[in-house]
Amino acid sequence: MHNSLFLNWQQTLQPFEVDPITVEKVFTYLVEAYSNPNRHYHTLKHIHHVLNTIQTLQAHTNDLIAVQLAAWFHDVVYDTQSPNNEEKSANYAVQWLSSLGIPANTITYVTRLILNTKHHQAAVDDFDSQVLLDADLAILATPPIRYQEYAHAIRQEYIWIPQAEYRVGRRQVLEKFLQRQRIYFTPLMFDTKENIARLNIKAEIKILNQQ
Repeated sequence: MHNSLFLNWQQTLQPFEVDPITVEKVFTYLVEAYSNPNRHYHTLKHIHHVLNTIQTLQAHTNDLIAVQLAAWFHDVVYDTQSPNNEEKSANYAVQWLSSLGIPANTITYVTRLILNTKHHQAAVDDFDSQVLLDADLAILATPPIRYQEYAHAIRQEYIWIPQAEYRVGRRQVLEKFLQRQRIYFTPLMFDTKENIARLNIKAEIKILNQQ
């Protein structure tokens, strides 16, 4: 997976003609950030899954490279006790993308995409945000065993919260997804994954209620 991620990173930066040493330096920083021992779900595996889903949904994008760059940085800061992870991640994106010589207008666009992951909402004509958000939530529509692994990993990231309190909070998060008119924005994800995601979420709520 590491090699495939590095190849993806190199290909994404190719149009900007960044020198290889800087390309590798920023990649190493990203790997370190996503390999933090406190992470159980928001890891390189998550980034790999998000990037693969974006590839599948690329026909829906206006600016594929910006979406890919936003995917790389959207969880670069992930502290379950902080309410400002997305803002901090966006700031790091500005810092590191500037060091790569990425144009300022692209960086501004990437940071906006990252900030949209905070509430998982996108305007009807904001296709790039829609693709990024659908890719970020693609885990919800994976097979039941994979979904259960995800739910367990999220619990591990919030291990500092007592079980009773976690159960209430997690259930609220999940119920908000069920209350939405649609979890997925892109036609492909909505048509093929929406029902699966809803079934998985309902199954997790049922387990939480039994605990």
